[in-house]
Amino acid sequence: MPTDLLSSLFSNLWSIFLVIVFFGGSIFVHELGHFLAARRRGVHVERFSIGFGPAIFSWRGRDGVEYRISWIPLGGYVLLPQLADLSAVEGKSATDVSTLPPISYATKMLVFVAGAAFNILFAFLLAMIVWVVGQPTIAVFNTTTIGHVEPTITLGTDKVVPNPAAEAGLQPGDVVKSIDDLPVGDFEDIMNAVVLGKERSADGRRVSNFVIERAGRQLAITVHPLLLGDDQLRVAGVQPAEDLTADAVMPGSPAEAAGVRPGDRIVAVDGRPVFRRVTVANHLAQHPDGPSAFVFQRGDGRVTLQIQPRLQSDTPGATPVPRIGIQYREPVIVVHPTPWAQISEDVRMTVRTISALVSPSSDIGASKLSGPIGIARALHQQAQWDIRRVLWFTILVNVNLAIFNLLPIPVLDGGQMLFATINRLRRRELPASFIMATQSAFFVLIFSLIIYVSFFDFRRWARDLQTDRAEAAAAERAKDATPAPAKP
Repeated sequence: MPTDLLSSLFSNLWSIFLVIVFFGGSIFVHELGHFLAARRRGVHVERFSIGFGPAIFSWRGRDGVEYRISWIPLGGYVLLPQLADLSAVEGKSATDVSTLPPISYATKMLVFVAGAAFNILFAFLLAMIVWVVGQPTIAVFNTTTIGHVEPTITLGTDKVVPNPAAEAGLQPGDVVKSIDDLPVGDFEDIMNAVVLGKERSADGRRVSNFVIERAGRQLAITVHPLLLGDDQLRVAGVQPAEDLTADAVMPGSPAEAAGVRPGDRIVAVDGRPVFRRVTVANHLAQHPDGPSAFVFQRGDGRVTLQIQPRLQSDTPGATPVPRIGIQYREPVIVVHPTPWAQISEDVRMTVRTISALVSPSSDIGASKLSGPIGIARALHQQAQWDIRRVLWFTILVNVNLAIFNLLPIPVLDGGQMLFATINRLRRRELPASFIMATQSAFFVLIFSLIIYVSFFDFRRWARDLQTDRAEAAAAERAKDATPAPAKP
């Protein structure tokens, strides 16, 4: 078996293992919270199941509880017949509830909330680990500075329209402070704020209210985002600034001859401020025959150096392009956000997503969400990159699970808390038939939603596979078309 194929096989097996451990572990932690709280409060526990439906295998512990792994991996449950009749979801109980003592309102609330509490606790423990070992992230997203604004963008395959950011007057070098009155901490915040935006103008156009800093002044700029891509998400049309710091200067290069030092950062070329590597490359391509005046930030001061580019090619037979011999800093950096920052950011994102989902003025619908398939795939993708990214994504999953389960929807923990509260206020139990019918109806709705969301997860997966294959085929054709170097 070829070495690269063997390496790919083990890499995928490792990723699948991590998906099972962390995704399955998140569900287990949630149900463990219910289980331990119930045992602590003296509630009868009949069954502890990971998954729904018939059991793949099960066993009965010395404590009399049936432990099982079930066929439908869409969550799990702890069967607590004293607290709620969820037979439509969890199966029939063999316990005669009339022989068991009644459960207090406080006990019900503690047991129901314990699942979400354990998810948050698990997320916080993982966040502590990420704080110590660090979180790899793409350096270009670790900024709020706009690096480039194209004058136009292409919708679909051939429809070219004015770029919303360019129309609004956003410029390279603008530092984004907030969008729709919400502060932003990096470029992912900027993109998410636009995507999850709900504002619209009087004529129905989408609105994102940017507050930016330009030349020491704060300006309010209104952008009208457009829908872009296969998923039709809001975009403002801005690209992040890149780190143009020289990590190394190639020996014998034009940059070395001009006096460029490692640590120097390009801020302008021929009097034009630059914020992205492609801008520098494009300028050199347009001025290959003469020197360009590069302005570098060096320590607390700036130096201007005249650099004459040199034509170079990366591979034999390729068209040479003008280069100056600077190796930029690595595109991936490691950050160490505090646990509080990690958890609070995920809470904000989850709440904003739910708010956009229920808002009629947003462009976020159920088709934009990810179900178990999408979550497992995202975990797999993070595992292909770095296990620390798996920890980061698992934190987000657990925060999502906690908040989602506390929503006041029948079948979910929040719905059971709502029923218990209504019973307490009414001073008598809601009719069992009403609760059963409501829970059954919402179970069907939620299960249908999961199937609906999974359809779009599969479609995105198939689309990405097709794109990857097309790119791989194009790279192979380019490789085959490259002539072999002449022998000496």
